[in-house]
Amino acid sequence: MDPIAAAATPAVVEHASLFEMVTSSGLVVQLVLYSLILLSIACWSITIQKILQFRKANQDTNSFTQLFWETRNFARIDDGSRRLAASPLTKVFASGYREIMAMIQDSAQKKAELDLEMVERALRRAEVDESARLERGVTFLATTASAAPFIGLFGTVWGIMNAFHGLGNAKSSTLQAVAPGISEALVATAVGLAAAIPAAIAYNFFTVTIKRFRQSMSSFSSEFMNVAKKSFPR
Repeated sequence: MDPIAAAATPAVVEHASLFEMVTSSGLVVQLVLYSLILLSIACWSITIQKILQFRKANQDTNSFTQLFWETRNFARIDDGSRRLAASPLTKVFASGYREIMAMIQDSAQKKAELDLEMVERALRRAEVDESARLERGVTFLATTASAAPFIGLFGTVWGIMNAFHGLGNAKSSTLQAVAPGISEALVATAVGLAAAIPAAIAYNFFTVTIKRFRQSMSSFSSEFMNVAKKSFPR
């Protein structure tokens, strides 16, 4: 038999897979690893859901913007925008339009003038509500991105402590005796980084996207008020 192959055979046999390293770790390290895996799964679920949500919101926003500028008739816009419910602008428009219609009914009964300041406040409330809806779940990504590396580091430190504690009770203090325990402990840091890095990237991307939606809602509210002042003078 080839001496080189014979020497390499024990290394292959003794080499543990990642799954074996996880399952052979101590209780605390396993709890850390499983917690990080659950956090990673939750982050990926939120990321996929938010990507689909923002994609649909962008599509509906483009359609609503085209409808608004081509029509400029609030009644027709209200009818045509009901199929574009994923757009934050649709919700802002609906809030302002409902406020105007309620004021028109009250003014017809009480012969009072329209208070467009109330409409503007309704638009601002809708902006806040839509911003909160867009941000839902994004905070969890930020929390995971900041906390996961430290959770993994805790598991690594704990595993190394146990490895050196076992080395103190061993008869021979060699690298072969402590290396498996240290390698198993380092898996916690790797898993922590694997959970944190995608979460941080997704959080930064979604933060920029939400900021753009906020700017578009603020701009639309101003345009809505301009059209309302022309269509519904005091």
